[in-house]
Amino acid sequence: MSDARAVIGHLRRGEEPSARDLAWFAQGLADGRVSAAQGGAFAMGVCLRGLSEAGRVALTLAMRDSGRVLDWDLPGPVVDKHSTGGVGDCVSLVLAPMLACCGVYVPMISGRGLGHTGGTLDKLEAIPGYSVSPDEERLRAIVAEVGCAIVSASADIAPADKRLYAIRDVSGTVESLDLITASILSKKLAAGLQALVLDVKCGSGAFMKTPDEARALAQALVDTANAAKCPTTALLTDMSQPLVPSLGNALEVEMSMEVLTGARTGPLRDLSVALGAELLATAGVPDGAARLSEALDSGVAVERFGQMVYALGGPRSFVEDWRRFLPEAPVIREVTARESGIVASVDGEALGLTVVDLGGGRRVETDEINPAVGLTEVVRLGQRVEKGQPLARVHAAREGQADRAAEAVRAAIAYGDAPEPCDAVLERVA
Repeated sequence: MSDARAVIGHLRRGEEPSARDLAWFAQGLADGRVSAAQGGAFAMGVCLRGLSEAGRVALTLAMRDSGRVLDWDLPGPVVDKHSTGGVGDCVSLVLAPMLACCGVYVPMISGRGLGHTGGTLDKLEAIPGYSVSPDEERLRAIVAEVGCAIVSASADIAPADKRLYAIRDVSGTVESLDLITASILSKKLAAGLQALVLDVKCGSGAFMKTPDEARALAQALVDTANAAKCPTTALLTDMSQPLVPSLGNALEVEMSMEVLTGARTGPLRDLSVALGAELLATAGVPDGAARLSEALDSGVAVERFGQMVYALGGPRSFVEDWRRFLPEAPVIREVTARESGIVASVDGEALGLTVVDLGGGRRVETDEINPAVGLTEVVRLGQRVEKGQPLARVHAAREGQADRAAEAVRAAIAYGDAPEPCDAVLERVA
């Protein structure tokens, strides 16, 4: 019989715990037999010693199997997308209904904001009445009828990950490639997927700042998911600036609706189509890019989004009059440039933290989010700005917050030579 001290001892001596040991430890995290101190020691051991590819797969499957694993009986493939996190990244809101129009089913298990990055669930909760926590019976009905549902993981999905994640957050072990991989994939695999695409962000607004860091994470995720029998590929995507020029929960819903209704083109639409086409190809659905574009252009994708919103408790008429339902901040302030120049760099992480400081994210788990606050019309890389022209607009709850945010925006933007243009998709990892 396994024992927490024995598992930790293996790691301390540089020995890899067996798959059986890892399964016991994950179940112990889930049911409380493993203490927080033991969980922290385990996390530090993995962080310092690392796991082999086989060990990483075993830990991922152990965490997946620590709770409920869904299975589906639907007339098409069950698929999903995961992003490693960025700023102005509202792809999920656009992609899920597009995919649902193409003969696949999308039970999209999403998360909340983490650090400087926004959370899909927080964005959707800016829509009045939208519930991210349906029971399993309701989730199954919505996925079968609508084709997609963007929701949170239930308490019995990968409970070992919930426990270990909280321990990692306070023990300085968040950056471990093995633990990141097991955390992300245990939840996705528990959703019973038949295909997965990973959007691995790279740049100033991402957790992975360099291409090498992003590539290493993407390869670990792809190799582990495929070894766990879930066909998976990844795209390395650019996060050298916010994906859309709006940051904040309701403001990013607005951006998503503009793309879904055809009022806006650009990087959000392009990346959504690219990720969706990659996922459909993995699931064996041909002509993905053309089918996804048609779903947008014909209006069926936005109709499907509206059906999902209503099925999860939102307004029936959200799509027809969505601006009326989204909250607005009482203070809107233009941030003007104090010098002229070409925008050479944008510190996406700093802008994301500015939104958090406005109340659009959480510093601690118990913080309440203000869905209306954020930034809009943020300047883009290579754009020429004259002194006195706007760099962005701040949406704040109070004047003092707007003042601080304006200074933070100015500090996050640097001038110089125009950077080389960059495609949204940097490379594919398979």
